[in-house]
Amino acid sequence: RLPEGAAAEDRLRPGKVSGRPGSHRSSLGPAPEARSRALSPDGGMWQHPFLNVFRHFKVDEWKRSTKEGDVAAVTDKTLKCSVYRVRGSISAANYIQLPKTSTQSLGLTGRYLYVLFRPLPTKHFVIHLDVATEDSQVIRLSFSSLYKEVKSTATWLQFPFVCEPGAPRKELAGVAPPGTRWTCLQLDLPDLLLVYLNRRHSHLKSVRLCASLLVRSLYTSDLCFDPAVTVAEARRAKLSVTPIPREMAFPVPKGESWHDHYVHIRFPNDRWKRPSETVQGGCPPPEAGEPVGQLGPGFRPSGPWSWWDRGPEAAPGEAKPAVWSLKSHRASLAPSPLLDVSLSCRRSESSSAGGPSGRSHKPGAQVEATDEHAAGDALHVSACQPAVAPTAPESFLPDPILRLKGAIGFGGHSTTWALWTRDGAAVVYPCHAVIVVLSIDTQEQRFFLGHTDKVGTPQPRGGVQAPARPPSTRCLPRSPPWRWTGAARCWPQPRPSPRADHLLYGLRSFSDSRELLCGVGKDCRGRTVAVVWGTEQVGRGGEAAVLAKARTDVHVQACEFAFSEETRMASCGRGSVRLWRLRGGGLRSCPVNLGEHQALEFTDLAFRQDQDGSGLGYVCSRSGHILEVDCQRMAVRRARRLLPAQSPGDSLPQKQNFPSGPGIAISSLSVSQTTCAVGSEDGFLRLWPLDFSAMLLETELEGPVSSVRLSPDGLRVLSTTSSGLLGFLDVASREYRVLARSHTAPVLALAAECSRGQLATVSQDCTVRIWDQATLQQLYEFTSREEAPCAVAFHPVQPTFFCGFSSGAVRSFNLEAPEVLVEHRCHQGAITGLVASPDGSLLFSSCSRGALAQYHSGAPHCRVLRVAANVVCQACLGPGALAVSGDSRLLAVVGPSKNTVTVMDTASLDELLRVDVSTLDPAGGRLDSAMAVCFGPAPPAHLLVSTFSNTVAVLDATSGRVVRELSCVPPAVCSCLAVSEDGRFLLTAGHRAIRLWDYLAEAGPTCQVFIGHSEPVRAVAFIPGQRQLLSVGDAVFLWDILAPPEQCPPERQPEDTVSEASELPQQPAPAPSQASPPQPSICTRPPEGYDGEGGGCRAWRGCVPLTCSVLALSTCLAAPDRGGGVLLSPDYAGGAGGPASRVPSPQGLSFPGAGDERLRLKAVLGYNGNGRANLVWRPDTGFFAYTCGRLVVVEDLHSGAQQHWLGHPREISTLALSHDAQVLASASSRISADSHCQIRLWDVPGGSCRQLLFHHDTAVQALAFSPDDRLLVTLGDCRDHTLALWSLATHELLSSVPLPEPVHGVAFNPWDASKLTCVGRGAVTSWLLQHISDHQALGSRQVHREPTPEEVGACELTSLCFGAAPLLYCGSHTGRLCVWDMRADRCFLAWEADDGQIGVLLSGGERLVSGSNTRRLRLWAVGAVPELRRKGSSARSGGSVFLEGELTLDGAVVSAVFHDSMDMGVVGTAAGTLWYVSWAEGASTRLVSGHRSQVNEVVFSPGGSRCATCSNDGSLRVWSLASMELLIQFQVLSQSCLCLAWSPPSCGRPEQQQVAAGYGDGTLRVFSVSRMAMELKMHPHPAAVTAVVFSADGQTLLSGDKEGLVAVSRPRTGVTLRVLRDHRGAPICTIQSTRKEYGDFGAEGADLWLAASGDQRVSVWASDWPQNHCELVDWLSFPAPALTEVPGCLPPSLAAFCPWDGALLACVGLGLHHEVLFYSLRQKQVVERIPLPFLAVSMSLSPRACLVAVGFAEQMLRLVDCASGAVQDFAGHADSVQLCRFSPSARLLFTAAHTQILMWEVVGP
Repeated sequence: RLPEGAAAEDRLRPGKVSGRPGSHRSSLGPAPEARSRALSPDGGMWQHPFLNVFRHFKVDEWKRSTKEGDVAAVTDKTLKCSVYRVRGSISAANYIQLPKTSTQSLGLTGRYLYVLFRPLPTKHFVIHLDVATEDSQVIRLSFSSLYKEVKSTATWLQFPFVCEPGAPRKELAGVAPPGTRWTCLQLDLPDLLLVYLNRRHSHLKSVRLCASLLVRSLYTSDLCFDPAVTVAEARRAKLSVTPIPREMAFPVPKGESWHDHYVHIRFPNDRWKRPSETVQGGCPPPEAGEPVGQLGPGFRPSGPWSWWDRGPEAAPGEAKPAVWSLKSHRASLAPSPLLDVSLSCRRSESSSAGGPSGRSHKPGAQVEATDEHAAGDALHVSACQPAVAPTAPESFLPDPILRLKGAIGFGGHSTTWALWTRDGAAVVYPCHAVIVVLSIDTQEQRFFLGHTDKVGTPQPRGGVQAPARPPSTRCLPRSPPWRWTGAARCWPQPRPSPRADHLLYGLRSFSDSRELLCGVGKDCRGRTVAVVWGTEQVGRGGEAAVLAKARTDVHVQACEFAFSEETRMASCGRGSVRLWRLRGGGLRSCPVNLGEHQALEFTDLAFRQDQDGSGLGYVCSRSGHILEVDCQRMAVRRARRLLPAQSPGDSLPQKQNFPSGPGIAISSLSVSQTTCAVGSEDGFLRLWPLDFSAMLLETELEGPVSSVRLSPDGLRVLSTTSSGLLGFLDVASREYRVLARSHTAPVLALAAECSRGQLATVSQDCTVRIWDQATLQQLYEFTSREEAPCAVAFHPVQPTFFCGFSSGAVRSFNLEAPEVLVEHRCHQGAITGLVASPDGSLLFSSCSRGALAQYHSGAPHCRVLRVAANVVCQACLGPGALAVSGDSRLLAVVGPSKNTVTVMDTASLDELLRVDVSTLDPAGGRLDSAMAVCFGPAPPAHLLVSTFSNTVAVLDATSGRVVRELSCVPPAVCSCLAVSEDGRFLLTAGHRAIRLWDYLAEAGPTCQVFIGHSEPVRAVAFIPGQRQLLSVGDAVFLWDILAPPEQCPPERQPEDTVSEASELPQQPAPAPSQASPPQPSICTRPPEGYDGEGGGCRAWRGCVPLTCSVLALSTCLAAPDRGGGVLLSPDYAGGAGGPASRVPSPQGLSFPGAGDERLRLKAVLGYNGNGRANLVWRPDTGFFAYTCGRLVVVEDLHSGAQQHWLGHPREISTLALSHDAQVLASASSRISADSHCQIRLWDVPGGSCRQLLFHHDTAVQALAFSPDDRLLVTLGDCRDHTLALWSLATHELLSSVPLPEPVHGVAFNPWDASKLTCVGRGAVTSWLLQHISDHQALGSRQVHREPTPEEVGACELTSLCFGAAPLLYCGSHTGRLCVWDMRADRCFLAWEADDGQIGVLLSGGERLVSGSNTRRLRLWAVGAVPELRRKGSSARSGGSVFLEGELTLDGAVVSAVFHDSMDMGVVGTAAGTLWYVSWAEGASTRLVSGHRSQVNEVVFSPGGSRCATCSNDGSLRVWSLASMELLIQFQVLSQSCLCLAWSPPSCGRPEQQQVAAGYGDGTLRVFSVSRMAMELKMHPHPAAVTAVVFSADGQTLLSGDKEGLVAVSRPRTGVTLRVLRDHRGAPICTIQSTRKEYGDFGAEGADLWLAASGDQRVSVWASDWPQNHCELVDWLSFPAPALTEVPGCLPPSLAAFCPWDGALLACVGLGLHHEVLFYSLRQKQVVERIPLPFLAVSMSLSPRACLVAVGFAEQMLRLVDCASGAVQDFAGHADSVQLCRFSPSARLLFTAAHTQILMWEVVGP
């Protein structure tokens, strides 16, 4: 057996494995006694509440501890107490050790270890901790400043300690800096072992403190102390935190902050550092003097505030630029009556400038617009959840369903660019990754979409050139030009030069005829490159070609074509102005003689035509100079300078030298035939005549002017500022009009409200802005210079909004009278969440230190009600960590840890439910954590939780059970989410994309993906009452929902809605209907009008509805309540829901006739770990069967021979065997939305299907035969809510009952075949089967529903089994076992049986077996329980139930069957493993062991006796082909093993065989099969390795990665010889190598190898690696196929050398059609095509016969005989067949679909 538990990242765990009973033994300790009360006190109570380790073990006496080297007790001046100093040059020779010898143990069981120490300056230190685990393994944890990175083995973890955070990665390791502070190091020992080694903590064994450090003491405790808060402070401020005990506290001077003097480090912290991260000190302290408790409403704010009123435009008039004092159009501006806040209001929407006017256009600074609807809609990608059929429901049409309506934002990489259209009716400007066209008159926005990163420099060409990044960026994708010709379309982008991947065309300009485009950027060496393209053919469908290119060493800031001649252009930069000329295919330049101005830094230039026809240029500089350049004479004609104005009272200045002095920096200028517009960094826009004799106009803007552009008619001046302002100056009216405003930093949060139509945003630019939703114009702006806003929320009723800040303050603002109403400072950390209840009565806020505050917000001045500490996760999650339900009753928070979500009552903050998110996938290899929460509309009460594993879990907000899950595409972690008011749409955001889901889709939620943001999306929201939504990140985007209102379905409850137990009817139930029973195809669901009540549906004939009479419990044995809700695993709540439902089964394939098959299924490797009760075994007959995908596998446990029963179209969810072992029932889910689940009845002796049954809608989670085998009961899953009864004699549906609440298990009463029992939500329901004529039906006259007693608490009963008459055992999701007396209908005993959900219960004689999702299988002695039932409630449970044995398996227990004596049995786990369990021997032996996640590769040994498989779970397994027994396993944690290669026979003797594996982190590992160890680890790739192969001689490794790089490495030395980048940009799908004869195909070399990439390209190479020779033989490139069948991803491109003809290549996935291509390397063409029915996803060629195996995503496998052309199709997989591999003997074919591996025998020649 392989050792269980996780290991370190590179810890390999090979071992011999026996696949039959008796190969492994494990000892069990004494059986502890199980009690129903709390645990009895143990010997560890002396350690509570905390323990001073130094004092307890009397370190000063050195009897129970030891010291070595320079160890002395000294007095520390800071702590004013005695401490121990450990110093010395060698850490290992100077230390303090507890206990004295290694054979002793401290035995400290506290969860937290507190180390109070200070590293000595300029020295290193080491701390060693030896920790014991529950399996008696000793793990050493080491922390030191000597370590550079995290290292781990199975018994040792090393963590680098960084004394000063924020240092560069390469400088992490080093000595402690001077001034290092005393540190409280808090280590969570159980979390350390669980996260890094997956082991359970037992106790702390020993401690060694090595030089060089000062240590005060060590403490252990189960409490998490806050070292910054003392007991006195906590009592005074009434904080609900655990203060530090006085004995452990550091002294803090009065009035100062603890964090200013000391450091607190908690490891692992709440952000859960991965193994590659470090321990860092120096947590950011709060502000000095910040109060701990809450403050009253009269507390003054700590920083100055500015209020900018954005009112409507004033009437134009003449005025000088000034600060205006105006009234808001909503209310007059008034100072705050409560707070002394500095408020100012200034006019910024319009300002006037006096003076004459006159203007003409600037050439080349305009854009032609001929159609007001020219811009296109939003660029989107339609994607579906992998588990859903590709066709989207009609209710989610149209496609796209969103359209970008408006954008708030300006700028991309800079705010330097804005253009006029040619007619001057609109302006064009970048909004990060979007180009916006804004109409001046209508304010309508249109968009050019297509960029995925920020836009830098748009340029006009009768359209807009959307450029790339600024010159500081090294490399980027090139940019396409856009043109308006009645409709917006994108032209082909300029064809780059051969080294264009190193160029950045950051500055671009079109010529006046629009036939030339110039660009300037940097090459890879940092030199300036100027390129000119010809664009004449672009408008005719051609491409832009490079006409000339030149390199220069001068700096270029701007470039422009000359007005007079198109072949000339000019550039300016630092110290240079150059004129360029295009002639004869070359681009030459010469400098302008600047004379005394050669040291200036020029910023912009412009041209105009002089009267004599010569060109005249104007150049501006940062020193205020404007030079007039004569382009003919190449010299400066005239120089002028902009100087500050002189005040009248100043004395006359002295004469200054012209080149010096305080000039005004000019950033941009634009000229026409008569005027020149100048924008400067002092914030002024000025208009001058061309002789600069007198200033015509001047207006002051809000920030430094970044660009100016004159309109084509010269009457308007467009300007932009670095503060995000876009507007224009109208010369005629002398009025400045603001067109757009924007934040200058990413937007952090938003809030929307419908009554006033306003939108609020907060940004990293320290501003809070209020916008009008209709016009997207800014109304108000609040600025704080000393603290940044973090969160915002509107009051639902009052005209106020709330804002939280980084200082911990929460302020309330009035929108009618601009004032701060109240300020609260009850938080000590930055505000992370802020949410108001929908009824407006309450407000909640959370901070970065985990505190939650509740406010009463019903009155205008809200007040603090209570503050709770350690409630919210302290990790930086964003505003989605808080959510309030629509009825204002529930509050959901992510916390107190990142792995939990807590639901509380909004009024009392009482905890109602706690969901452990880490248990969403019990079989997974890592813990999950929550990201954001959101409530769905009620009813039903749904809570949506997004996790870091790219999923959104929909939970029942009452019970915590999983309703369903939505999977996002990695790596897009869903950072925020929102649900529309009608519950129809779900909006999620991940990275730069937003996804809109059809939330009510019955066939599975589908989504459409929309892009447009250039930075991660921070928040999303639906606008209340509108069919619009918002997304914010780099900008604010407003989207229209295009779904017509008439398509919106009426309000209804989804199928998973359940009723509470209190809503069950109390009236007597009606008698069963006398109508004939329905056929199996009828009564599939409740019809319209059925309300779930007892009297329910009169129109639904033949099915008796459920009615229960709630009986009072007489007596019940009290059991302690665990408190809080626990998430119900989908494995137990909803049946199987694995990958089988991903792809629909195809129709019309060429299946072979009986006896003509070329493939025969020989063996199946795998087990359905996501099923339930899908395992049967009869020890008396030896019949053993289990499920794997859609197959029922019948296996002989003695010989290992298998039979395979195929027939189900979907993955099988559950099995049941009749009592006489003659009939086996199996069930699978439905194929499509209009079909039903399939139930098959198999004849066990004959192995054939006896009957098909159809009734349930979604899935079947349980089957049960009656004791006399005459009846079969089937239970639908949580979405089906149906219980059906069948006759096995006639196979008719006797009765079907809709269930009003979830039911998780069903069983017949073994003593009375007419009784049936179900368990579900907190109750046990008993049914009586009544005879109706010749049939039976589920009667309701004597149905009883018995709720669990109050002592047990509210829980979900998830399993049941009958014991000795009349006992019924029930397991719950909280880990409790209850015993019921079925005669008295009461629960009389309950005890804590496990820590997790119990999904399996089996009883036999006096023993009971329980299995849970905690991986534990337990054997209980319950012989005394019947006696306890007879004694009644007076008897005690002590001594009645004992734990006889316990085993920990590799996953959650999902199925089990045992012998009647309960001594031996077979158990199935969620990890896909079947175990043979023997309680007598205390052993568990693997019977079937499959991968727990997707299988990626199968390779074979050269002799064909072994094979190796790899999987996404990081495991590499070696199997014996003869017996299919697992021989060796290598495990790498937290990585996916994506590809394998077995060394060829030429590399050495068989005992020297090696297997190379490629992993997701870009590493290659080489394993020795004989030595069962890793020999080498290499890291030749920056991305995931997708393909690897050995060369023909086995001395070289070829590997390809996800980015298209192919690396050539030596497996002996680990050296990477070379890297080939020919396929860069697309993932490598296949690499294959073979031998070739010298001189074949016109190339030299001993090896012939190929590489195929995902962009439909295949390269063939000849190489001689010992000579370091590699030569390209051929290059194949094919057009990409249409992606209608596989939406959202490219198909794999597969190629292989034909074994029967070395000159042929077989290829699939290439070209436009579905076919197998055979390409001849000699003829250089395709010589044969074989059509395929679907798109191929896998391929393999037989090494001996002319056979090709092809796998499809439609779950089919096709075998093609290339010699005869015959094809045969085979079914058997339940998912996409992503892998096909022939064995070297060509007698076996392996195929894999997800975790299922099928081994086929090839029949015939």
